[in-house]
Parts: sequence; structure tokens; C-alpha cells
Amino acid sequence: MKQIRDKVKNGQRLNDDDVLELFESFDLLGIGELAAQVNSRKNGNKVYFNVNRHINYTNLCVNQCVFCAFARESGDERGYTLEVEEVRAKVREAVAAGATEIHSVGGLHPELPFDYYLEMLRTIKKEAPELHVKAFTAVEIDYFARISGKTLIDVVRELKEAGLGSLPGGGAEILGRQVRDKICPEKISGERWLEITETVHNCGLRSNATMLFGHLESYADRVEHLRLLRELQDRTGGFQSFIPLAFQPDNTRVPGAVGVSGIDALKTLAISRLYLDNFQHIKAYWVMLGLKIAQVALCFGVNDIDGTVVEEKIGHDAGADSPQVLSREQLIALIRNAGRQPVERDTLYREIREY
Repeated sequence: MKQIRDKVKNGQRLNDDDVLELFESFDLLGIGELAAQVNSRKNGNKVYFNVNRHINYTNLCVNQCVFCAFARESGDERGYTLEVEEVRAKVREAVAAGATEIHSVGGLHPELPFDYYLEMLRTIKKEAPELHVKAFTAVEIDYFARISGKTLIDVVRELKEAGLGSLPGGGAEILGRQVRDKICPEKISGERWLEITETVHNCGLRSNATMLFGHLESYADRVEHLRLLRELQDRTGGFQSFIPLAFQPDNTRVPGAVGVSGIDALKTLAISRLYLDNFQHIKAYWVMLGLKIAQVALCFGVNDIDGTVVEEKIGHDAGADSPQVLSREQLIALIRNAGRQPVERDTLYREIREY
């Protein structure tokens, strides 16, 4: 730990062995203190949030990943697909609530054409041109290329022209092949996820990056995942924030998985801050962490708490017991009570207002 502390103090980059040692350490508070120091140097006392609205447009999916409680097969009475007019109605609700962002992801629908997704984007931008549309994972974009017969670059360009503003960063799960083959064998490979994300960045769109942790992966798998993200960020600079997603085990088919403890969640967030030195922001996604752990994480190197969310389905279908929505006032109070400065932002981290 002394060697690692010295590296952090001197602004040196941690290596994989350093980070593996941190994951295996029981010094949670020491790790958190280091992460807080790094975050303070990067972001001061500010904690960001935004006013956003989730739209999960369908839960029908040709993939049936064992970790996912959201996906439904065709013919399942619990399956749904939103009509474009239903999306328009949700956009109107978001505008009325003061949202600056629509966050939209869904399953890989077996029948919808690529034009549906373009029409959805155009509808959102026509209804509310000022809204930023953060939508689609790399997995979805790969699927759009397959069903349309278009090249990856053409798909990204058409989505961008229709109104896509950035990507949320999902679908990464664990990038290493061994774990990925167990939890999502039908999903694109980790190499393909990185390739698509790099293409998106090179086309001028920013994205977030995620890691689903707390299922079948080892600490070494997490370190490899973080290294691959850091290397891609070195090449493109296109990642805005890193979001560790705490695995929710209910209604999934992962054998023996029990989910994430509070200690593991805080340690993973803090280590992410220490290792990902080329990421400006580390986000505590309160939907999957729960409000209390997300709040404590603000003292463990985290400087973003996501947003108001509204009607999130993916984490809640897997057993997340967090609320479906938080108000702007609730987010401000949560941040203030952690001794931090609340700052409302837009999707691209331009500051709207300090509180």
C-alpha cells in the first residue's frame, strides 16, 4: 500500500498488479481515502447530476443472457414494444419535468426494422429539439448493422443524423471472453464492443463505459476490463464517465450469484477512480447501488450520481429496490448531506447550475 500511495501522491499511473492488490486488500478506508484525494484533484468538491428520463422501448430480445431479468422472448405475454407515439408522450412528460436528456436502450427486437430506431430518434428531436438523446449500446448498434445490411460507420452516421447525441455505454458487462461466454454467450464479444465504441468515438460521439460486477467474474477479470477501457480511452478520449453496475441477482439465471455487498461496491468504485486516470468522471448509479451506498460513494472517489431517471426497468426487473424516480430536490439533498457541492449538468457535463 505504501508503494501505491506514493504512486498516487506523485500522479503516477497504477499498473494491473497494483490494482489487483487493492481488490484483494481489506483496507477499505485507506483505498477510499486515496480515491477521494484523486477525485479532489480532478473535480474539487463538485458532484454532478442531471434531470433525465429513461425510455426502455422494448424488452423483446433475440438474446437471452443468463444475467438479464429484463429480456422476453416473442410470444411472452410480459413482452412489450413501444409505438413511436408512446415514445413521443414520454418525451412530453420529460420536457414538462425539466429534463435535458432522454436515456433510451432496449432489447434486440426480432422484427423491428432499422427505420424504427431512426424514426424514434427523429420523433424525439422533433418533439423536443433541445433534448440530448443518449441511446443504444454497442450491442444494439451491432444489431442495427446486421438487420440493415449497412456498414457500422454508415449505421452510426445515420443514427447521428437522426438525432443521436451520445451512447450510455452499456453492453460491456465483463469484456473478457471466459466470463462473457458464461453470462452472455449470444452477445457480441468484448473485442467487438471495443471496436464499435472506438468507431463511435471516431465518428464524433461521446459515450460512457460500464462494467457489470458481482456475478461470476474474478478480481483479475475486473482488472482486465478496466485495462481495456483505459487503453481505449488513451486512443480516443471519447469516454465521459465510468459506471460500475452492481449485479442484481433476482430473476436471473446466474448459478450461485448473490449480488454485490456494500463493501465490494465502495471498493470497486474507489479502485476505478484510482486506475482510470484518463477518465474525468466516476458515476455511482444509484438505481443499482441503492441510495445509501451511492451517497457514501461520494466520499470514495465518485463525483457523479446520475440523474432523476424515471421509469427504469432493466435493474428493477432484476430486483433493484431503489425508487423509480428521484426529484431534483432529492438529489440535491443527497449530495449536500454528503458534504459535497451539487451541480446540475447536461449530458456532456456542461454545468447548468450550482446549488
